[in-house]
Amino acid sequence: MTKLRCGSHVLDLATPCVMGIVNVTGDSFSGDGRLDAAAGIECGRRMLADGARIVDVGAESTRPGAAPVEAAPELERVLPVVEALAREGAIVSIDTMKPEVMRAAIAAGAAMVNDVAALRAPGALEAVAAGGAAVCLMHMQGEPRTMQVAPHYDDVLREVRDFLAVRAEACRGAGIAADRIVVDPGFGFGKTLEHNLRLLRELDAVAALGYPVLVGLSRKSMLGTITGRGVGERTAASIAAALAAVARGASIVRVHDVRETVDALTLWTEIGP
Repeated sequence: MTKLRCGSHVLDLATPCVMGIVNVTGDSFSGDGRLDAAAGIECGRRMLADGARIVDVGAESTRPGAAPVEAAPELERVLPVVEALAREGAIVSIDTMKPEVMRAAIAAGAAMVNDVAALRAPGALEAVAAGGAAVCLMHMQGEPRTMQVAPHYDDVLREVRDFLAVRAEACRGAGIAADRIVVDPGFGFGKTLEHNLRLLRELDAVAALGYPVLVGLSRKSMLGTITGRGVGERTAASIAAALAAVARGASIVRVHDVRETVDALTLWTEIGP
């Protein structure tokens, strides 16, 4: 599927695209969080100018061990950023697990919902179905506070793929058309290094579900484990991981370092397979 319908936007995924991460939180694992809405808006504008085709705005950290954020402060942080960027014509994604935040963000102009819980909260399916936004369904074992405590799978690829297939069918049953659905295997969300590497090596099996695949590998701890680099020194590894994912069928890469990733993908696309 090469066209993704995001509210009033249609995103052409014939070539892979970059989603820029706008963290409106003081608890970002990558150290790029900001609590000031004006700073978040400027970050989004800069990412769009650097070639991001989507900006993903979130105010609740999902790093391992992160504590939940109540809906009211989450809304206070994200809505000014969503409204400003959507008003300027951007495709804005809201990164949230809460149906009330989904509804308010869609009303403010968000064209996509990026939910690490895959719309399992009561009312989440209905919020997205009614709002017309696209949705990214991510796999996570457990919840952010505990997900990295001894994650276990009998077959990580099969279990992740089956979960995403079931959630996509639940969306379609709720009235969310197939051309509004994206899937994400959830690198680092309740997975060991070995789990992550198998999912990346065999990502084409996830792409075979028939939905666009989004991957979030940027600055992740797995890259630090492999390279020995700190979180602020993982740009090269993040780009390499993004290219490896695209080579195996990913359509959207969610990143912190937009300009560098866009340049790498531009060259990759120009050279061809």
